[in-house]
Amino acid sequence: MQQRQGRVNAGLLLLLYQISQVGLQNIPSVTLGVLALNIFLFLNPVGPLPEVCISVNEGFYRKNWQRLLLSPVHHADDWHLYYNMISMLWKGIMLEKKLKSIWFAYIIAVFSVLVGVVYMVLEFMLVKILDDPSYEMNCAVGFSGVLFALKVLNNHYNPGRVSSVLGLQISSKYACWVELVAIHLISPG
Repeated sequence: MQQRQGRVNAGLLLLLYQISQVGLQNIPSVTLGVLALNIFLFLNPVGPLPEVCISVNEGFYRKNWQRLLLSPVHHADDWHLYYNMISMLWKGIMLEKKLKSIWFAYIIAVFSVLVGVVYMVLEFMLVKILDDPSYEMNCAVGFSGVLFALKVLNNHYNPGRVSSVLGLQISSKYACWVELVAIHLISPG
């Protein structure tokens, strides 16, 4: 967290600029609340990342279940926050208008917790399949898993669209999966 003190966060400034370009009045209430919460916790984290991230070791063995709530709303750096919140802005504008605010808030809350649970299950499976206990220690933060789930939901509600992934035109119903593999190959961490 030291990097946040005494330096300009270009990603945060760009995020605030993008939000101002859309206009606060054009951002649905739950989406705006999610953006505000993530920005607030970026500037005022509950604790250092190793104390809020989710892992099999911390979440399951040590029963630090509060990490299921904390990990999605903390980000590694200002660019991690920027990319996640820009994605949230656009997905939120599209989905919240379609689903209405109460249902959208419920979905965000459920996805936020379930993503951490799924992450721990997948890491636990890697431990067993690869016989490598180091996967129990892998710790994750960020809103990316929730955004991926929202993208799948958005594709369900808006079928038949085509997305460009690394310059390739792909049906939107498959694009989120191709993007997931591409992101892993480009930025495995």
